[in-house]
Amino acid sequence: MTALVRLGRWLHPGIGVKRWLALVIVSLGLFILGLFVLLGQNLVRAVYTIVAPSALSTLFLAISLMVLGAVGVLFGVQRISRSIVRAIAAPAEGRMGEILFEKRLLSQGPRIVAIGGGTGLSSLLRGLKQLTTNVTAVVTVMDDGGSSGRLRQELNILPPGDIRNCLIALAEDESQISQLFNHRFQGGTLQGHSLGNLVLAGLQEMTGSFDRAIEEMSTLLNTRGQVLPATLEHAELVAELDDGRIIQGESRIPKAGGRVCRMALSNPSVRAYPKVLEEIRHADLIILGPGSLFTSVIPNLLVAGVRHALERSLAKKFYIMNLMTQPGETSGFTARDHVRALSAYLDVRSLDFVVLNKQPVPQELLVQYAQEGSVPVADDLAEPNEWGVRVIRADLLEIVTLPRWPSDAQVPTVKHNSKELARVIAACVPDLFPSWTRW
Repeated sequence: MTALVRLGRWLHPGIGVKRWLALVIVSLGLFILGLFVLLGQNLVRAVYTIVAPSALSTLFLAISLMVLGAVGVLFGVQRISRSIVRAIAAPAEGRMGEILFEKRLLSQGPRIVAIGGGTGLSSLLRGLKQLTTNVTAVVTVMDDGGSSGRLRQELNILPPGDIRNCLIALAEDESQISQLFNHRFQGGTLQGHSLGNLVLAGLQEMTGSFDRAIEEMSTLLNTRGQVLPATLEHAELVAELDDGRIIQGESRIPKAGGRVCRMALSNPSVRAYPKVLEEIRHADLIILGPGSLFTSVIPNLLVAGVRHALERSLAKKFYIMNLMTQPGETSGFTARDHVRALSAYLDVRSLDFVVLNKQPVPQELLVQYAQEGSVPVADDLAEPNEWGVRVIRADLLEIVTLPRWPSDAQVPTVKHNSKELARVIAACVPDLFPSWTRW
């Protein structure tokens, strides 16, 4: 009885399937009739003598019927599929090729772990999701400034800002969701909070845990990959400066006005999120950066277990050099200085590649950045070098206009070109990527 009810629903008026199903059946009948004529069966001799003028050959009639039937079947099936897609997944209409490309090909891509935080990691993820859906972003959760810091203090949750940015970067349709989830409230008690941060905070309250909240938001955004916090435990960044001062708090370190000598966590026994270590163990490719060296990349390495897992991993490993120095953090740092600083927290000899930008920054932007105390990272990495890493140089620069809080003024900014960066990475390890992934 249930089967009959279900069949009746398919035949209900307005479904948009019956007429095309009838076309498929009739067309299939014509195809079979043409096949019989082609094979010269006596069963259809009578039909042939009625419908075919004597001038027409049996072969012509057979081929005509078969072609007409095949076209009718294909057209009917296409229309049935379109009706179904419109009903259950309207946004997917016209994108079936892309969906199959993602599900069949990108799902077979290599397992990539990208480690960092901030806008640099987001830029990288936008390119990686075009290569594979097996992307895992490992994100630092030490932020204590802005909306994330306020939510951390008021709700006792891990800072959601960098997690939000990475989720949006991996979203299937980032163009539609980015403006919505990055919207910042302009007044009232919510002033300065982004909508995405509040959604994550609400999801944590609903699910009871931060990792479950991230999973729920990943499902909501239909992400190509996953985002994992480096740890689920609370800790703050602690920096020792060259003048002996101890600065605690990620947002305070760049404002302290000194050179960082050593980084640590306020709780050195903070344990890594188990899924992070598992993904590192199974990774084919691991990428550090781009991102703030001392407040985005290194904090992940301070979490217990992460450094050890990275150094033991047999995956190919990259370090993506920042485009510009950061005032109060890496002021005056060259590329070599970045690698040397990183070597205090990771055996740099375990890296395979360091990727550097060789494209010059436009003069007008050099002036703008100079006023903020920032300059392009000078390329002084020789090859061979004492760490045994290969140096890859490429044109990786992209200029975008981004709003700057609190004024929301549109400011031109240099960032890594997501697509070009992903292409360079794929070209360095061609055995992991088929030719179609390298554009």
